[in-house]
Amino acid sequence: MLSLDVLGPGGPYRSRRQETIRDLAGNPVAALSLAPSLYITRAIKALRRAPALSVDTRIAAFAQAGRAFATQSIAGLTPEEYQHTVSAVTGIPITVVRNATDDIARATERIHHSVENARPAAAVGSWRDPRARGGAAVWTRRGEVFAVHAAGNHPAVHQGWFDALALGYRVAVRPSRREPFTPHRLITALRDAGFGDEGIALLPTDHHVADDILRYADFGMVYGGADVVGKYAGDGRILPQGPGRSKILITAETEWEPIVDTLVESISSGGGVGCVNATGVLVEGDPSPVAAAIAERLAALPSLPATDERAVLPVMPVGPARRWEEYLRQRAAGTKAWLGGDGIVDDLGDGSAVLRPAVHQLDSPFAEQLGMELGFPCAWVAPWDRDAGIRPLRDTLVLTAVTTDASLIDALVAEPTIANVYVGDHPTPWMEHGLPHDGYLAEFLMRTKTIRC
Repeated sequence: MLSLDVLGPGGPYRSRRQETIRDLAGNPVAALSLAPSLYITRAIKALRRAPALSVDTRIAAFAQAGRAFATQSIAGLTPEEYQHTVSAVTGIPITVVRNATDDIARATERIHHSVENARPAAAVGSWRDPRARGGAAVWTRRGEVFAVHAAGNHPAVHQGWFDALALGYRVAVRPSRREPFTPHRLITALRDAGFGDEGIALLPTDHHVADDILRYADFGMVYGGADVVGKYAGDGRILPQGPGRSKILITAETEWEPIVDTLVESISSGGGVGCVNATGVLVEGDPSPVAAAIAERLAALPSLPATDERAVLPVMPVGPARRWEEYLRQRAAGTKAWLGGDGIVDDLGDGSAVLRPAVHQLDSPFAEQLGMELGFPCAWVAPWDRDAGIRPLRDTLVLTAVTTDASLIDALVAEPTIANVYVGDHPTPWMEHGLPHDGYLAEFLMRTKTIRC
């Protein structure tokens, strides 16, 4: 088995407490060391004492680490072995993991562009800038240590903390025990590239110790469901990253037939496991033809093991898959099932199962199912009208608005709970390096102060 050590300020640390990571068939793959509470406390203190690297050094180290992450052997694994391991353990299709590897590498190459985009146009990056002599706003950190409770649903989620490290924060990452391979590989590469043992740490823990990482850091970011968002909503030091609940709105003056490809891509690309995958489709007029067309296309997707090059749907152990199926059946009671009504579990015969897509039609744009987000392609199609307004579209990470109504677009852009608005034929998973995902992280971690030299 692989050994995934804690990566602390003193170097790799192999704990006596370890957790076995298994693949979908139940075979042991890796032993993950779990850091005890005292170790966490000391690690955060060491990160706080470590000096921040210069901007140029940080940017260069990012680029070097990204190249190594995508092309070199790290901690005994080639890129291909790493990708196969992640796919075999998580059930994420191998092509999705491979694409995420390339995307992470591109993000490291463009990290300077990303953090510069977030800085106010009138602010300078240092008091040494000549413009500070007559008085200037300087962009500076609000703290020194940033902690992350990372998600394990997709490798690319780890791009979410890159900006903190690039801005000079020392970063502590608590990996998901579902998928610790990506952060272990990334952090090893970053340490080797110049951030060193005291610039960034990997601190796997159990649930009893997890909050210690957040408690001793200056700021933190936590991924999870509505329960996690609720837990940390009152803590101004913590930035919760909850469900995306991404949606598509199609208004009556537009044609939906030419954008069926976009609808299907929004729902199912990347295996449908991401927060940017669309889970709600709202249609002004009769939603039935739209639901039927989506269901027809999704039904044609193949059921294959995650490590098969042709796989496009997520895989998980049969037991949990059956529980998800039952949960969906309960929540979908009373709705019209265009796809998935007879079950979503396709048993592969090796202890694992493919999660097949589901498409259900709702009677109201206010149906509670529009707030559901599951880890496979699952879409809820509902009617929408002008009387409903933007209320059913709130609390959305990405909204694709297929409309020509400028007044409606104004309202969507102005709505505080809609993070991103794509107008026209654009899939919800579209992202571009340097543009905010859910706001710039720097908005949370940085501030301006006036300097005159």
